[in-house]
Amino acid sequence: MIGPELEDLIKRLNRLPGLGPRSARRLALTLLEKKEGMMDPLIASMTRAAETITACECCGNLDSVNPCRICSDPSRQKISLCVVQQISDLWALERTRSFTGRYHILGGVLSALDGVGPSDLRIDQLIARIRDEGVEEVILALSATVDGQTTAHYIADALKGTQVTTTRLAHGVPIGGELDYLDEGTLVTALKSRSSL
Repeated sequence: MIGPELEDLIKRLNRLPGLGPRSARRLALTLLEKKEGMMDPLIASMTRAAETITACECCGNLDSVNPCRICSDPSRQKISLCVVQQISDLWALERTRSFTGRYHILGGVLSALDGVGPSDLRIDQLIARIRDEGVEEVILALSATVDGQTTAHYIADALKGTQVTTTRLAHGVPIGGELDYLDEGTLVTALKSRSSL
């Protein structure tokens, strides 16, 4: 029913996260029906992004300058380094506008099942940055999964014997969360991490 070019476009859109076959078809149709207003500017934007955006040599963030704008910002605290799993985690923390230090993106977490070891992540670069840049605090902002916590413990062990303070994000009851709807693991962690008022 459709030509190979359109079928190829739909298949490529379908590979994007969050897009199923129907969404990919709708998106392809929308782009083609509004070619001048949507598709041509999108193509131009994607081409510019592909030509100019690279990974920051310091933290791993994506930007059109290297080092990225966060790493080269003189107002950022040099002594505090927040370690995250992925770029999307950095972006999520930046949206809060509450962290004024710098970041380090690991590129994943340790996972025996997936065959991801320390050499597959940017852990060696992290240790070198801590040593070379005078970092005093490392904030481990990794997921509360088994793999995320294994990675956090691995990094904390690697930093033992240094003068660096290692902290992690608090885990527990989310703002607006009702206790009845939380899982047991979250409640146990919240109880263990309680603080005085």
